[in-house]
Amino acid sequence: MGSESLHFQTLMQTSEQIRRREISPVEVTTTLLERIEQLDGKYHSYALVLRERALDQAKAAEQEIGKGIWRGPLHGVPIAVKDLCNTTFAPTAAGTTLFRNWTPERNATVVDRLEQAGAVMLGKLKMTEGAYTTHHPSDQAPLNPWNAAHWVGSSSSGSGVATSAGLCYGSLGSDTGGSIRFPSATCNLTGIKPTWGRVSRYGVFALADSMDHIGPMTRSAADAAAILGVIAGADPNDPTAIQDPVPDYLAETGRSIRGLRVGIDRSYNSSQIDAQVVGAVEEAEKVLVALGARTREVQFPPTDQLLRGWIPLCGVETAIAHKEHYPIHASEYGPDLAQLIETGRKLTGIELGEIMHERLKFSGALAAVFEEVDLLLMPTMPVPVPSLARMGEYGQDDTVLLRMLRFTAPFDFAGNPTITLPAGIDHDGLPLSVQLVGPRVSEDVLCRAGHAFQQVTDWHTRHPADLS
Repeated sequence: MGSESLHFQTLMQTSEQIRRREISPVEVTTTLLERIEQLDGKYHSYALVLRERALDQAKAAEQEIGKGIWRGPLHGVPIAVKDLCNTTFAPTAAGTTLFRNWTPERNATVVDRLEQAGAVMLGKLKMTEGAYTTHHPSDQAPLNPWNAAHWVGSSSSGSGVATSAGLCYGSLGSDTGGSIRFPSATCNLTGIKPTWGRVSRYGVFALADSMDHIGPMTRSAADAAAILGVIAGADPNDPTAIQDPVPDYLAETGRSIRGLRVGIDRSYNSSQIDAQVVGAVEEAEKVLVALGARTREVQFPPTDQLLRGWIPLCGVETAIAHKEHYPIHASEYGPDLAQLIETGRKLTGIELGEIMHERLKFSGALAAVFEEVDLLLMPTMPVPVPSLARMGEYGQDDTVLLRMLRFTAPFDFAGNPTITLPAGIDHDGLPLSVQLVGPRVSEDVLCRAGHAFQQVTDWHTRHPADLS
């Protein structure tokens, strides 16, 4: 297969060709490094490219595979990580200027696990400042390869762009209010936000520890399953990491979804939601039913009061994460992250307690819904991919931000796993998406359902029109 299409293969396609020695890790890595050099001056997805190190890793993988040593589906495959994952071999800035020259003494657990699996680390991917909503004013934000005048999502912006543009085969993102799901939706990717604690957060720069999730962003459900299977699991360095055994997520993708119970709240999925988004969800329902799933009407728990607590709770936890540096170095912070921290510093104990009580009530009510169904189907965003101009207008109104969080933040509060799936193209030629949500540690079911959906749809195979 020619290098002109190699970059848009799925991770699993490339992995299989490497395993069979039809292509070499060095050839694949060189192809992607050349593509990054050619295109990323326009799209700005990488904070740092580790060219020589990546080539050394590719050569080592090639030698091992040549000797019959096979570490698994990531062996020799080039990927990249969001620049909030600590790396001893490169600075970890987390989208800030404050930490741009800081090199940690230990890797994040997820980085160690990727490298132990034989993955080739192409570099560190750009992100919003501190993983909140906007990039630092001094930083060039990544541009959406589907349309540079439209939003790319936050905060895993570089992860979305690089994976969508064929500049890596998969990436890691983080999600506190929707930051795996938004860039996956805007860039036509498949993203998994795992159960809170399913993936260790050790060595990952925090936005809000009790809502932060680390997960894969890829071009297929099988690719996401392969990465999740490597990074998930207990970690002695993270006492909040779930101890449950990690299923073989990749193997689960081969199972049927016949009989799977899919819950739908039609009112919640359509009230004040763009008609194109509603249509994508309805079409996804038809596909799942044709595959043998059974839909059931459910009533989603109320979220209005819950969502009003997201910014202040995030503010409190962000203030904790930055307590050694803010307000001492306040002048080095961008205005949005600084405002979030100030919001948290001003919150009273009573106000925080009320937010936590609402969180507990919602989480309990959501768990009750899953007594009746295996998964929920709903939109990822209430609107098609908005323009940058429209996002600028949104940024002036917190109520609009909360409406954008309607289908994402509830599952950061509750910690439930989700999978975001490409599900159509809107009138402007931009991606539409849906998400499936499961109960605690149901990532195996989400991978199975996502893969089944993608076996009979081709939305996930679409790429930006201007790229080949």
